[in-house]
Amino acid sequence: MSLQVKGKLLQKLAPESGEGKNGRWEKQQFVIETDEQFPKKICIMLWGDKVSMLGKVTEGDILTVSINIESREYNSRWYTDIKAWRIEKEADEGSSSAPLPSEPPADLGMPEDDLPF
Repeated sequence: MSLQVKGKLLQKLAPESGEGKNGRWEKQQFVIETDEQFPKKICIMLWGDKVSMLGKVTEGDILTVSINIESREYNSRWYTDIKAWRIEKEADEGSSSAPLPSEPPADLGMPEDDLPF
C-alpha cells in the first residue's frame, strides 16, 4: 500500500543506528502536522539511505510525503510503522510561476444578460 500525506514539518528527531543480525542499520523519524479542519500529527520514519532526504528540508517546510504503512505481530502484540520512501518540498508561495490576477478579467465577449428566462 502506497499513500501520500501533506503537512508541515514540525520536528526532526535524532538519528538512530545500530548493529543487527543483517548488519548495520540507520533510521530517523520526523513529525509532520496535516492541514485539515482537525490537524493531526504523524510520526514517520526513514530507513537506510533514505535518511539523507531529511537533510534537504527544514522545520516549517510544507512537505508531501509518499509513505507505506505496515503492521507486524510480535509476542501477540501488533506494531504499525509508517515508512517514507519519497519527500517532496512544496514550492515557496512567493516563487509561483504565474502571478494571480489582481482584478477580474475584462469583457469576455459574452452578453451581460444571457439568462434563458
